[in-house]
Amino acid sequence: MSEPLALPELKFSDQLVDYPDAIAFMEDRVAQIYAGTARECLWFLEHKPLYTAGTSARPEDLLNPEKLPVYPTKRGGAHTYHGPGQRVVYLMLDLRQRGRDVRAFVQQVENWVIASLDEFNLQAHITPGKVGVWVPRPDKGEGREDKIAAIGLRIRRWVSFHGISINVEPDLSDFDGIVPCGITDQGVTSLVDLGYPVTLRELDTALIENFAAFFSADKPIQTQS
Repeated sequence: MSEPLALPELKFSDQLVDYPDAIAFMEDRVAQIYAGTARECLWFLEHKPLYTAGTSARPEDLLNPEKLPVYPTKRGGAHTYHGPGQRVVYLMLDLRQRGRDVRAFVQQVENWVIASLDEFNLQAHITPGKVGVWVPRPDKGEGREDKIAAIGLRIRRWVSFHGISINVEPDLSDFDGIVPCGITDQGVTSLVDLGYPVTLRELDTALIENFAAFFSADKPIQTQS
């Protein structure tokens, strides 16, 4: 029988985090995890308002470059927005202990988000050919759907970083400065916009409680910053 996985650390930041500071922390933590000197880590935070441009970002999808700071980043995906009211969770996990299967890992992340949203009776789904997690919007027309969560991951030496962002109650007008994830024919929504009065902490609880079911680990150890 294999040994159980070490418990990830849960890190919470109550203050808005600068994007460069987040990158620096993740870079350092990934190196430590690879070296075996630090635990895996899930970091729950909010960013100051900003845009990021992933490895698939197209310059023409940045519609208003003067609106907010723009940070090129080496995660997968195109342009996305981060800001207050959006729960960002960075996943620094050791895939050497979790199957070394990137495709399966991405599916685990997607299903984790979907199951966590289901705790609030919100039926979200994956749409083939589109990155992220979506909800149907029949009120906007046949076949319409809105994105409620973005997924952008990077793997270095089988350690993951970057992660997910779930729209709880962000300023949705800030998405107008970009073509979110390069998709022009659908929209962006949030839990509160859909009529679900969910708080960040309530969402955190759902994510934490569903983590073990999709990543085969017990409840993580919590820290505050």
